[in-house]
This record gives sequence, C-alpha cells and structure tokens, in this order.
Amino acid sequence: MNKKVTMSDIAQEMSVSIVTVSKALSDKEGVSDEVRQQIKDKAEEMGYHYSAGHGGKDGTLYNIGVIVAEHFFSDNAFYSNLYQQLVKELGKTNYSCILELLSAEDEKNDVMPMMISGNKIDGLIILGDLKKHYIRNLQKQDIPYIFLDFYNDQLVADTVVSDSVYGSYILTNYLAEQGHTEIGFVGTIDATNSILDRYLGYYKVLIQRGLAYHEEWIIPDRDASGLAIELVLPKKLPTAFVVNCDETAYHLVETLKAKGLRVPEDISVVGFDDYIYATLCNPQLTTFRVSQEMMAETAVDTLIRKIHDNTYHSGRKVISGDIVIRDSVKKIK
Repeated sequence: MNKKVTMSDIAQEMSVSIVTVSKALSDKEGVSDEVRQQIKDKAEEMGYHYSAGHGGKDGTLYNIGVIVAEHFFSDNAFYSNLYQQLVKELGKTNYSCILELLSAEDEKNDVMPMMISGNKIDGLIILGDLKKHYIRNLQKQDIPYIFLDFYNDQLVADTVVSDSVYGSYILTNYLAEQGHTEIGFVGTIDATNSILDRYLGYYKVLIQRGLAYHEEWIIPDRDASGLAIELVLPKKLPTAFVVNCDETAYHLVETLKAKGLRVPEDISVVGFDDYIYATLCNPQLTTFRVSQEMMAETAVDTLIRKIHDNTYHSGRKVISGDIVIRDSVKKIK
C-alpha cells in the first residue's frame, strides 16, 4: 500500500514550511500566486488530496481545539490574550479554533471535551497546566496535541513555553544591580512548573551573589486549586520582591499601598509577562516581556506539522523575551 502523502511531504519536497503549504492549498493570503501554483502542482503530482473549504477529502476537519482550565481564563487574563493570538495565527492557515473551558469538576472526574468525543477537531492545544490524571486521559485519545505555556517532566509531550528561569534570573539580577540585597519572591512554588522555574531563576541570583535567603520572604499567591489567595506579608519586609506574574505583582502593589507603603520608594516590585496589569499598575511595572505572538505562532506551526506527519516531534521549544524597565524599582545607593 502506498504511503499517504501529507503536507509535511510536500513541504519537504518544495523546501518550504508546512504553514506555507497549508496557506497555498487553502488559498490563504501570505503566499505569492507563483509559489501557490507550484505547491498545488506538486501536491497533485504527489497524489495529495485537498479541499479549499473545510472538511478536506483527506479527512482533515480544519478545526483545532484549545482546552484551558476555567480558573485560568477571564477577560483580563494572560491566557485570554494568548488564546486570541492563537485564533489570529490559525486564521493565517485554513484552520478554525474551538475553545472549551474545563471546570474543576470535569477535570476532577476526567470528563473529556465535547470537541474530542464528538470528533470535531484535528488537533488539540492544552493551554496551561492541568491535573496529571486528566492529561493522561487526554493522551489516550487518538489525536495530535501539544502543551502551551507549561510542561510536565512526568508526561512526555511536545510543548511551547516562555523562558521562565532566564526571565526571572534577569529580573532578580537587575534588582541586585540596583543595590538590593534583600529580595523576596511572590508565587506558590509548587502550583505550576512555570512558577517553580521563575523561583529557580530568582534563587540562582541569590546563590551567585551570596544574598541572604529568608523563608518568610517567599509568599504564596494561590491555593491548591490555582485560585488566587490573599497575600500575607511578613513583619520584616525585604527591599524588593520578584513576582511570578504581572497580575499578582499588581495585587502586591495594592496590598503594600493599603499598609501605607510606597512603591518603589519603600519597596521595589518586578513582575513577569508584560501583560495588561504591568501598565495598569501605578507605578507601572518593570517586568519581563513574553512574546505571546511568537508562542502562538510556534504552537500553531508545531501542531499543524504533527497533524500532517504523525512521526513529527518538536520536543520543548522555549520562547525567550526581554526585560522592560519602568517605574517600580528604586536604585539603592
């Protein structure tokens, strides 16, 4: 029996990306007429069956599913914007996007998304960490998938993440360069691998610079279910805090203000993500900018490759970023 021709085969033959092949075959913008025709001719020559509309002759549905825990998703959440970036990237190809929010109850009881049980999608993006037992059941479904913005050492999967260790290291080092020797960390360390990695980046600076580590300066920001909790400040405060995300950093600044403390005059604060809370905050936050556009582009490209080539594996792709310096850090003489 002849091997089924995939978009990956055509991309390899034409020395172009699989996304370019997808755009050409689905008559999307972003490909010149000449290249589009060359790809279509090559597809016909190789025996590839395609359709410019949804529901290709090769069985492709041209739908990508995105599943995210309900508590991660709100109108102002980082994941809400990341999802919008995914929709934009998928719109550049011939794929539509189906979103399902996973309730805590369904996650606990291993209730699979309707888009999977109803055979509505070609591939799945798991956006944000889920319980291990739930992910294991997702992995049993016969569908290509990737992790986005998290990874799990106990679960083998292709994943796209931001450079959490490096970003937090850069932020903490910046505080040290501004003269801060007493630096705390805000984030529930065992909540997600992302927070743990940001803690490790912070702790690496303390080790390298010989700075004091105080257990009471490590402040949790969420409970076991991932829901935000009140930030409880220690009696003796450091001069600066590294915070695992901009939203929590915003709440930390408000908590400090409520206690009569000024930022950055009394306490300096840095965040992570460079999302909406970084500029809503007063003062605006020094933070680490994560490229959501690049994360979404990489995730979409990876998953489409997996859909059309079941032997393709990308491993863990780390998307780096840059420090953004604003007004929330005071230089200590």
